[in-house]
Amino acid sequence: MRQFGFQSRKPAKLVLFVLLFLVIVLGAVGVYGFLTYKTLSGKAKVLVASAKELKQAFSQNDIDLVSNKLNTFSDQYKDFERSAQSVYWASFVPYVADFKNGVEAGDYLIQAGQESIKAISPYADLIGFKKGQVSFVEKSAEDRLETAILTLDKVLSKVDSISEDIRQAEMRIDRIDPKRYPEKIGSIFIRGRIENIQEQFKGLSSLFVDAKPLVKRLPEIFGKDGEKNYLILFQNDKELRATGGFLTAYAVFTVNDGRIQIKRSEDIYTLDASISQHPIAPKEILTYHKEVNSFFIRDSNLSPDVPTTVELFNSLYAKSSEKVNYDGIIMLDTKILVDMLTIFGDTEARGLRFSAETDKRCDCPQVIYTLLDEIDRPVGYIKENRKGILGDLMYALFYKAIGFSPSKYWGTLVQDMFKNLQEKHILVYFTDPDLQKSIEKLNFAGRVREYEGDYLYVNNVNFAGAKSNLFVTQSIDSKTKLNNNGKISREVTIEFRNPYPASDCNLERGGLCLNATLRDWIRFYVPEGSELVSFDGSKKKVQTYDELGKTVFEGYLEVTPQGKAQVVVSYTLPDSLSKKDYKLLIQKQPGTYSDKIKVDVDGKMIFDGVLDTDKETRL
Repeated sequence: MRQFGFQSRKPAKLVLFVLLFLVIVLGAVGVYGFLTYKTLSGKAKVLVASAKELKQAFSQNDIDLVSNKLNTFSDQYKDFERSAQSVYWASFVPYVADFKNGVEAGDYLIQAGQESIKAISPYADLIGFKKGQVSFVEKSAEDRLETAILTLDKVLSKVDSISEDIRQAEMRIDRIDPKRYPEKIGSIFIRGRIENIQEQFKGLSSLFVDAKPLVKRLPEIFGKDGEKNYLILFQNDKELRATGGFLTAYAVFTVNDGRIQIKRSEDIYTLDASISQHPIAPKEILTYHKEVNSFFIRDSNLSPDVPTTVELFNSLYAKSSEKVNYDGIIMLDTKILVDMLTIFGDTEARGLRFSAETDKRCDCPQVIYTLLDEIDRPVGYIKENRKGILGDLMYALFYKAIGFSPSKYWGTLVQDMFKNLQEKHILVYFTDPDLQKSIEKLNFAGRVREYEGDYLYVNNVNFAGAKSNLFVTQSIDSKTKLNNNGKISREVTIEFRNPYPASDCNLERGGLCLNATLRDWIRFYVPEGSELVSFDGSKKKVQTYDELGKTVFEGYLEVTPQGKAQVVVSYTLPDSLSKKDYKLLIQKQPGTYSDKIKVDVDGKMIFDGVLDTDKETRL
């Protein structure tokens, strides 16, 4: 009995010992974890404060200050990373592995930042940063630009190593699995925030990778290895056309070893007059335009796909006696003028003063009204090259841009022009296939995009509706039902409003006809294979066809001054589109401003805002 009793107590003591050991170990781990957390938390707070100082330094545009703050941040990050390494032994735990990947990604990003600063620092004053010793401002305007362009290849020498650092950071961020985290803790969203960071970084990384071939060839684009010729096409977005606006004027300029020369700046009608015989207008013009039977260069931007429009442009341009061989086309709309005047101040051209201030006569920037008044108001004499004034104004603004101190304006100008590329107020086309491929990847080429999910592109064309797009607003309401009798069904409602009174369009009285009835040719580009259910609001027969890898629903409407109009298009998507992980890309039309849009999926509002760039929405 005594032996039996001893044997029965031995397992109990062993269990007690194991439990005690586990308590001690877990307690030690808990204390260690708590102390590690306190250490990392304290150092993380220091990093956050340092990051704010770094951001402030960037806003001051001072390269030396940015470099110093980045080096300080780097030292503090290394200190944080050393403390973080104390928990890497537990990387078999998924959350610790995610933490490790995140920290390592940050280290690669800092390296990329330091390499970038090191690359541009010797030439900082050339690209718009303030620097301790600046000799660049002493050069002539032409020499400044030439020096900046010829220095580009030196600035870009670190592109490959910077690209590799960004790639390494993306690899680590991509390893983090958001699905293992809760949707939210309390009122704080966790999973969505991680997914958002991944999406944003993926976009940034993709932008850098896609831009690299283009960036590395910038010196060549600017004529370092031989003269380059470019066409500038000015688009009047107040008379909206498929690629952003009516082609109103053009300019030809060359770049050779960084020297820019304006060869020609003229009215688009002058270019049309250089063609001895114009072909018959395409059916789209004959159907929707007003009393136009011939095909003119000024009406050639019919396709919303810019490379396709360039083909139409070239078919006519090839017949012109004024034709020059070009290496690229740059399309600009009126926002570029307004933005440059905002940066550089009032500017004169042909004895007229232009500014970005609001003009009460049109509730629009003064430059817009003054140009339209000069170009479109009827007079009792012939105005030679009347629309060429646009080129003269751009010429004056260009010399202002290179005449000012770079550190004062160039940084702002570059940021502003990049934003205009994203918003499609600037469109670029290259004849070189590799350069064109790069610019299309960056979505700066006005290409109708390929997309795996749902897709919507509403394209409007003002045919003989005066400059009414200056006054008409547009709002889009997009609704999706993921299971409507087994189909994904869509309904898109667009409302147009013109709250302003009509202009005096009597030519004999010399009225300036800006606000008249908008005559709008409207096209809905949707996934190929979609089937139209109904199209309400069109004043002409609705057309359905396939084009540019999409199915198109086409109609026509009119919007009177102080009136409104509405179109409602219902259709079903092809069965090949998955209901699971539904996503929708809405492509923005160039030359449009502040269009409001709401995106609803199965009664859930997933976006309510402004269509200022292409928008991808997901459930």
